[in-house]
Amino acid sequence: MEAVILAIIFGSIFGVFYLYFSTRNKERLALIEKGADASIFVQGKKHAAPIWKVLILNLAFLFIGVGLGVFIALLLTTFTMLNEEAVYPAIIFIMAGLGLYVGFIQTKKLVE
Repeated sequence: MEAVILAIIFGSIFGVFYLYFSTRNKERLALIEKGADASIFVQGKKHAAPIWKVLILNLAFLFIGVGLGVFIALLLTTFTMLNEEAVYPAIIFIMAGLGLYVGFIQTKKLVE
């Protein structure tokens, strides 16, 4: 049973990538046949920030969010009567999400 599930998962991933690349190739071939300029395929990638900067920026904000989440959850459980098992995961996920959102906003500013 596990082998069937694993085959379905890998087959789905392969199918998505195959459709993406084959469709992209067909679109490009159709544009080239119509005489379109090949520079449209690389348009928009000239001013992109390096991927390592984007990754480090987003990881930094994610870890800051997780750290703040743990700290805020500790404060909430110490000074209130809230259930510790519910507060820690909730606050950590909320702050991690906020950290990723701030990282996204900063990445947009970095790219512009």
